[in-house]
Amino acid sequence: MFNYCLSIVSLIALFSFARVFGLECYVCENQEDNNEKCVKTIKTCEYNQDVCLTEIKWGSTPYWSQGAKKQYYVSKRCSNKTECATTRHHYMPLCTHIWYQDWVCSDCCQGDRCNYYIISGSTSIKPILSIITGIVFLSCLF
Repeated sequence: MFNYCLSIVSLIALFSFARVFGLECYVCENQEDNNEKCVKTIKTCEYNQDVCLTEIKWGSTPYWSQGAKKQYYVSKRCSNKTECATTRHHYMPLCTHIWYQDWVCSDCCQGDRCNYYIISGSTSIKPILSIITGIVFLSCLF
């Protein structure tokens, strides 16, 4: 019985590590909306990249002209938690969502393709796996 439980716990641990190292994020650069490339281009992240980072900018076109309309610019990429925290801290004073001002906001999430939407609800499979692993381990002890 103990060997059976140990095998299950090992499989769960292996699955959770595979998920961390094989994170997939949507990627795009300065797109005018969250369509086409931003929801169709997927990248498998590098070894040290454990979150998906989304940046959204609101402002005039890069080639400024008087009376130019403001629009969104969406960028998505793989990142790591440290870079994400730095980016969010950097943009925090600029993240106003005031329609007549230029602004920039960023968000990070964990989980495969979690950055589909611009404002994501961070979802992660890791807490669920921890709970399942704990239950299996405890049931093996009793």
